[in-house]
Amino acid sequence: MLSRSPTGPTRSGRPRSPEADAAILEATRASLVDLGWSKLTMGDVATRAGVAKTTLYRRWAGKNELVVDAVAVLFDELELPDLGSLPADVEAVVLQFAALLERPETKTALMAVVAESTRDAALRDRIRDSIVTRQKRLVLLGRERAQRRGELPAEPDAAVAARTADLIFDVIAGAVVHRTLVSAEPVDTDWARRFTVLLLSGLGAAAPQRSHGPRGAGTPAQKPGGSV
Repeated sequence: MLSRSPTGPTRSGRPRSPEADAAILEATRASLVDLGWSKLTMGDVATRAGVAKTTLYRRWAGKNELVVDAVAVLFDELELPDLGSLPADVEAVVLQFAALLERPETKTALMAVVAESTRDAALRDRIRDSIVTRQKRLVLLGRERAQRRGELPAEPDAAVAARTADLIFDVIAGAVVHRTLVSAEPVDTDWARRFTVLLLSGLGAAAPQRSHGPRGAGTPAQKPGGSV
C-alpha cells in the first residue's frame, strides 16, 4: 500500500503524529456520515478525534482539504493483485473497488466532495490531484504487467500511452461508480467478468456485422451487443 501524508506546507516544531492524522481522518469520515457536508465543522472533527482544533488547522487549511484527504486515504487501500493474467487482475481490482465504494464512509464522503466540487474549481483540482491521479497507478501497473506477459502490445509513443491509460481509468472508474453509487446495482463476480470481457475486447463485440451480399441474402447482420 502506498502511504500518503496530507498535503500542505511543512512547518517547524513538534513532529506530526501518524496516529493523530489517522484519528482525524477517521473522525472526518464519521462526521460526514452522521452530519453531511453542510453541517460538518472542523470543531466537530477535532472533538471526535480528541485533538485541539488548532491541531487540524496546522495540518489542513480548511474543510475542503481535510475531507479530500480523508477520502484519498481510503482509495490508497486499493491494490492490483498479480493473479497471472490481465482478465483475472482486472476482475479482482473491479471487485475490490466496488467493495470499497459500498462502505458507508466511502460512499458518503465521495459523493459529498463530488457534489461540492461542482461549485468549487479548487476542490475539483484537489480531488483530481489527490485521488484520480494517484489511483491511475493501478492502470499503469496493470498495463506494464500485461505487456511483460505479452497480453498487450507495447506503446512506444509516450503521449499515446498516457491517453490510453487515462481512457482505461475513466472507463473502469466511471462504470463501477455509476453501477454502485448511481444505479445502486451490485457489482458481483458475474458483472465483473462480463465488464472485463467488454473492456478487453475494446467494445468490438458491440459493432454490427453487415452482410456483403444484397439485402436479404447471406448471413443476417449480428445485433449490437453480442453475448459478452
